[in-house]
Amino acid sequence: MKRLVLLSLALFTAFCFLVATDRNAWGYVDPGTGLLALQGVASALATCGFFFRRKIKSLFLEKEPGKETLPEVADTKKSANAV
Repeated sequence: MKRLVLLSLALFTAFCFLVATDRNAWGYVDPGTGLLALQGVASALATCGFFFRRKIKSLFLEKEPGKETLPEVADTKKSANAV
């Protein structure tokens, strides 16, 4: 617990130093940067869709009205071991 408090305090102190020592950044953002970010978001969504495809598919499929989700019980009249 003590380590967690010390780590949190160190991270907070480092963040404060970064915010306090703000400098002007004279940078250039390439026009393709937005497209690269969009591609990253699209690939992350595609990955999530791939991993959760069964759950997504079950949302769009309708269940048949006569089909129950409970397991079928064996008919004792047709069973050879019925009493």
